[in-house]
Amino acid sequence: MVIETTWLRWIVALPALGVLFNVFVGRRATGAVKLVGPGVVGAAFALAVSAALRRPEGGALHDHVYTWIVAGPFRAEAGLSFDALAMVMTLVVTGVGFLIHIYSVGYMHGDRGFARYFAYLNLFTTAMLILVLADNLVLLFVGWEGVGLCSYLLIGFWYEKPENAAAGKKAFLVNRIGDAGFLLGLFLMVATLGGHGVWTLDVATIEENRALLKDVAWLVCLLLFVGATGKSAQLPLYVWLPDAMAGPTPVSALIHAATMVTAGVYMIARLHFLYALAPAALAVVAVVGALTALFAAAVATAQMDIKKVLAYSTVSQLGYMFLGLGVGATGAAVFHLVTHAFFKALLFLGAGSVIHGLGGEQDMERMGGLGTRMRITFVTMAAGTLAIAGVPPFSGFFSKDEILWGAWEARPVLAAIGLFVAFLTAFYTGRLFCMTFFGECRASEDVQHHLHESPGAMTLPLVVLAVLACAGGFLDVPGLLAGEGHEAHAPLAFMLLATALAAGGLGLAWALYVKWPGLPSLVAWRLGAFYRLVRDKFRVDELYDAAVVRPLFALAEVSATRIDPQLIDGAVNGAGRVVSATSGAWRRYQTGNVQHYALSFLAGALALLGYWVTR
Repeated sequence: MVIETTWLRWIVALPALGVLFNVFVGRRATGAVKLVGPGVVGAAFALAVSAALRRPEGGALHDHVYTWIVAGPFRAEAGLSFDALAMVMTLVVTGVGFLIHIYSVGYMHGDRGFARYFAYLNLFTTAMLILVLADNLVLLFVGWEGVGLCSYLLIGFWYEKPENAAAGKKAFLVNRIGDAGFLLGLFLMVATLGGHGVWTLDVATIEENRALLKDVAWLVCLLLFVGATGKSAQLPLYVWLPDAMAGPTPVSALIHAATMVTAGVYMIARLHFLYALAPAALAVVAVVGALTALFAAAVATAQMDIKKVLAYSTVSQLGYMFLGLGVGATGAAVFHLVTHAFFKALLFLGAGSVIHGLGGEQDMERMGGLGTRMRITFVTMAAGTLAIAGVPPFSGFFSKDEILWGAWEARPVLAAIGLFVAFLTAFYTGRLFCMTFFGECRASEDVQHHLHESPGAMTLPLVVLAVLACAGGFLDVPGLLAGEGHEAHAPLAFMLLATALAAGGLGLAWALYVKWPGLPSLVAWRLGAFYRLVRDKFRVDELYDAAVVRPLFALAEVSATRIDPQLIDGAVNGAGRVVSATSGAWRRYQTGNVQHYALSFLAGALALLGYWVTR
């Protein structure tokens, strides 16, 4: 059942109005920005809750805004659809986004780009809402590109530092690679459906006519997945996400928890009916997800920057979600997306609170002993740590286990990888927590003297997110998405195994970084080159730099210094010189003497006459 409405558009419009306010008024009314920036997102969340209550069970709300594109037989409507999947995503985007906006008021206080920051943040929310509410893939692509633009703007927000600007450009360019694949997938879909008289990319229409795509479904799905690997930071296009830490910490929370990186997961969940036609493509999704989860978790175990640990953790947890999608556990994957939004936003904002209290310090080797000095941050981050580690009854336990059980039933080898990643996850998050809050404080005396708990605007969102991280596992998201694929719960023995792995990882972190704090350096020394390889993130960035970046720059240099001035300019200038030389020769015959012209006419006439006589 679909109910037509005309107010669904306001969920998108309210954050967009916040953008306009912050751009045109914000610089002259900073105090108003503190209310309007978070307020418009909070109002959008209230409307989303109202829409969730009005949505018919098993049905959707629909808002046809206007006819957007008419190009020959092809049509694309500007329409919004609020079904179960869109509802879950909209509540996450606006709900978690609202808390991050509130946190940002305290975190960005005093920054001279305060209004600009909230304009970008509101625009980010607007783009993500367009993406999740769009009822056709063309409009979805607008939101898809919108979050890419906003990530560039926010990662490079402090653009005065060259490394920040470079990180923003890196995110933008890597995502363009993925988006090229996404566009090719859309073009192939249009060409195939159009050949059968279906000239639209409306999701419902595609689902009704999915049989027409059966022969090309595998290729369409793989091309779309290329886009997902860029947006959701999977191998091999994950390299932009760790560098995204250059932006303000609330931006990291928004990107990693509620918006951009979930776009690829959402897109595949939305088109699950198409991926069901392509088992080979689903296998690729599952394998890439499992390998990404393992790779990123391994890297996270050796990082010392608190935000880098969480960045690689996000890459790993997204791998879990793609593993779930690839084995057909769509509901479990979306469930983990929701719980991950809670505990990862909490961990990032908690890390921001720590950084704020330490005056900008991000190196965990210069932390320690903060548990007694930052009580609220300590307790809330403990909740986030237990949730991501998968300790019952925290939220991550339920969603992670459903994915792993779905993988065990479909692809046991990938499930085994997932179980090992669960152990690594518990270890690296326990390591982060122990190095930050236990032991002796390793910060400088000046930093310790000014160490303080964060203001209420920052700690209140932490408390709310901690409650969600504790209780979010009891949300029946797979049941709500039963139409998208409901999975059975994991058996008790399997859950006990996963819990034991989580406990083992946390226990190992406690032993190494609290009980025997000198042992990690000895282990690192014993591991030698392997430890350095992991610490250096397997040198993938260096590999890309040598194999891709430098050759492209070298080619650009050759083009700029050789091909362009010598070949291209030489051809153009050479044509000009030929024209100049020939015109100079012909100019000599333009004497202005009438007798010469008459003689030329006579000679020409005699030549023609001779030709006709002798032929």
